[in-house]
Amino acid sequence: MYKNTQIIAEVKTKSPFGYTAKNTWEELFEVANTIGDIVSIHTDSRWGGSFELITQARKLTKKPILAKGIHKSDDEITKALQCGADFVLVVGRIPQIENEKCFIEPLTLAELVLIPTTQKVVWNSRDLTDGSLKSEIFDDARKKFGGWLCQASNIKTTNDIKEGADAVLVGTHLLDFAKTI
Repeated sequence: MYKNTQIIAEVKTKSPFGYTAKNTWEELFEVANTIGDIVSIHTDSRWGGSFELITQARKLTKKPILAKGIHKSDDEITKALQCGADFVLVVGRIPQIENEKCFIEPLTLAELVLIPTTQKVVWNSRDLTDGSLKSEIFDDARKKFGGWLCQASNIKTTNDIKEGADAVLVGTHLLDFAKTI
């Protein structure tokens, strides 16, 4: 926790947008497990993840684990939970199961306003189709959504945490961010 903002520390070794980590999964996990209130583990191979890494992480930490991925089907949610995740990120849809364990990432503000305020929501500043920045920023999302809202992407230091963020999800810049806590 940084001040009153929950830290979700992501273990990410690569992305489809050109990022490749200089550190190993194990090294990044150690930092994420040290600074994170929740440890985020990718299930999508495009980000260096797999469901097996959820199982591995569960053996290494007692902290809550967020399975990070698109999770296009409810079967993938079930699989992530069976592998040891406590929570599952779901992108662009509201699942039919386990809603209390899902963090929803809408793709647009129009999708955001359709999500019940009882749901945990992640606002990603990155457009997942091409990796560019969205024109809709966190402040816009906070104005539209009164529930629990996590700021995600492009967080390099604690100075990047926006007012009104209940949580931040830090991945690419995890090591730099950790130095500022």
